[in-house]
Amino acid sequence: MSTAATSPNHRPASDVSTGVGLVGLATLVACILIARAWPTIGPIVGIGADRGPLSGPSAALLTMMLTGLAMATWSLVVEKVHRRPSTGIDWANKRPLEETIDTSITKLAGLWATWAVIGFVYYLGRWYWEGQYIFAMEVIGAFIIPMFILSVPYVVMLDRVMIRPRDHAWHFGAMLIGREAYDMAEVKKHWRAWAIKGFFSAFMISILPFGFAHVVEANIGDAVRDPVRFGLLMFEFLFVIDVQIGTVGYLLTMRPLDAHIRSGNPFLAGWLAALLCYPPFVYGFMGAGGAIQYEYNTSGWGHWFEGNDALLWAWACWLIFLTAVYAWATVAFGIRFSNLTYRGVLTHGPYRFTRHPAYLSKNAFWWFSVLPFLVTSNSLTDAVRNTVFLGLVSAIYYWRAKTEEAHLLGEDAKYREYHAWMSEHGAITAPLTRLFKRLNPRRRLVERSHP
Repeated sequence: MSTAATSPNHRPASDVSTGVGLVGLATLVACILIARAWPTIGPIVGIGADRGPLSGPSAALLTMMLTGLAMATWSLVVEKVHRRPSTGIDWANKRPLEETIDTSITKLAGLWATWAVIGFVYYLGRWYWEGQYIFAMEVIGAFIIPMFILSVPYVVMLDRVMIRPRDHAWHFGAMLIGREAYDMAEVKKHWRAWAIKGFFSAFMISILPFGFAHVVEANIGDAVRDPVRFGLLMFEFLFVIDVQIGTVGYLLTMRPLDAHIRSGNPFLAGWLAALLCYPPFVYGFMGAGGAIQYEYNTSGWGHWFEGNDALLWAWACWLIFLTAVYAWATVAFGIRFSNLTYRGVLTHGPYRFTRHPAYLSKNAFWWFSVLPFLVTSNSLTDAVRNTVFLGLVSAIYYWRAKTEEAHLLGEDAKYREYHAWMSEHGAITAPLTRLFKRLNPRRRLVERSHP
């Protein structure tokens, strides 16, 4: 399939609205404010009157669930996403149960076998049973039986109205049962989607409690008098937004919400680039003692600008802005956030300016916060190593971006239009595209030979 596209006159419409993300953000902020104010609210409502702020893991999990519920409700009631053709559902033509029950049984066999395999992987992985992952395993363990039970009415009901009920899960189930022909390409798509969901859902759940607790328990009065402490608090708050709404995205991959995974990235390079950035792989690569650790004998912006309050406040505001862009990029996904997947095309929010706002802002944050070329050891070798290694980290994110683009360019004509439009009109993407063209002599030669 050709991925070339002529730049359209207008930026293509986004498959995700601004409203669903804002509803999630408003709900999340409200939950945080209530959690902080619980010592006052508790006695009034007569619940937990002797407790402090609600900063525990259960409060973080409940906040995520309420945020997801608000976003799902908005999507269904206001935007009526369940009526979109992209769901693959025709609610007006419900088939009799006897026509679809065999399909549903096959699909449930595929789903249950998939969950069993993912559970066995969790069982084998030592890292899932220590540190932050223990919370994720407890949550998944508590919900696994309800998930098995609820999957029955969900699948049976959905198969009666799906236009093509024999989806990826059905093909895997058919392979297991062995009664009907199946398509191995569809089985691979099924496993790519569920490998992504299983790996990243556990990670996202595992990091829910920590930032949430810090934000709920933070002393804002003390923080606003110190630019470094204020910056750290704001970074934490914005990362909580990213984690909470991002977790919702991984969990609500539901077809009636038009948030189902259309496809997982089929390129091995894309998987390698993404997995290198997450536990457990990141520990041996970018973390402390990793192959390309870039914070050796560094102290960061607060140390180097100490004593200059004006510069500290300016630097803090700049880093807060970069972190806000990163969080905004997640909020823009609404309930469709996840790595390595195609779940529709985003063209709004920060995606109006660059195709990869999260990667761009995250890497800029690292460069400006770590300042890898400034080291406390006064060692040129440390400075050079840190700078080169952080450059390699940024290169990995560039690699991730290109593999994601290759995936989406092959999946959706709208993304090809968006990609072309951004190359010509994107406030950040267009200048970078022109710069890369000038720096690439081979591309200039091809363009001259094919006017």
